[in-house]
Amino acid sequence: MRTLNISISDIEYSKFGIKNDKLSFTEFIEIVSKELSKQNLSKCIELASKYGLSTMTMDEITNEVKAVRQNAKHSN
Repeated sequence: MRTLNISISDIEYSKFGIKNDKLSFTEFIEIVSKELSKQNLSKCIELASKYGLSTMTMDEITNEVKAVRQNAKHSN
């Protein structure tokens, strides 16, 4: 097994909720994945709000998706 050293600021250490100075690679990937998921969700929410999608009902979203798929079939 190999050891990989990564430097992280105290702020990031706290932000990620790291409790131990030694992590397995799987634990590290899980922490990073959770943070990336949070960032992606925030970006999705921001874009949904920007383009007026955040006020759409599920039925409206479903109809939009169907319309786009239908247009894609006719474009080919």
